[in-house]
Amino acid sequence: MALIKLNDRAVKDATEFGSITSLGSMTFIKKLTASSSATLSFVDGSDGVVLDDTYKEYVFTFNNIHPATDNVDFTFNGSTDSGSNYNVVKTTTFFNASHYESDISTEFAYKTGDDLAQSTAYQSLTRTNLGNDNDQSLSGTLTLYNPSSTTFVKHFMAIDNHSHSVNLSLNDYVAGYFNTTSAINAMAFKMSSGNIDAGDICLYGIA
Repeated sequence: MALIKLNDRAVKDATEFGSITSLGSMTFIKKLTASSSATLSFVDGSDGVVLDDTYKEYVFTFNNIHPATDNVDFTFNGSTDSGSNYNVVKTTTFFNASHYESDISTEFAYKTGDDLAQSTAYQSLTRTNLGNDNDQSLSGTLTLYNPSSTTFVKHFMAIDNHSHSVNLSLNDYVAGYFNTTSAINAMAFKMSSGNIDAGDICLYGIA
């Protein structure tokens, strides 16, 4: 096995760059586990959830989200009134890459039918229908930036991979902003139809 030796200059450059010592830390906040759940909601101040100015960046992780119903989309929305309503106006973009298990075709394209333009509707995190076979699920992340700001809109970006109901892999990219200067203090996740059969969502704050 070869050993790599760094000279003093290389170590000095690395520490001066700053990324090693000042990347910040990821703090676990809350985990919600689905069990035939209609909605999984994170509400600031409720049941140990923090979604305020404690952190300027929040990350949601999705682990093996499995729908109870076949051919559905996994969706999200935000709230400015602590979860009384999930109807914040948002503008979004959506593109994806796909590949069939049978290798019959591939695709990389923007999807106009899955974006929103000044809409209060739930935004889909899946390009097309998530399958509910025993081995099908979705995993990924969604990052929400500075949700407590009362000056700027609230940007978000999400990346996931899911198993389509007709057996293809879909890598989805969703981004946009909640077009409000009110603080976003709650986030909800649900299927477009039916329940979330299994899987978990974890919330982290980035210091």
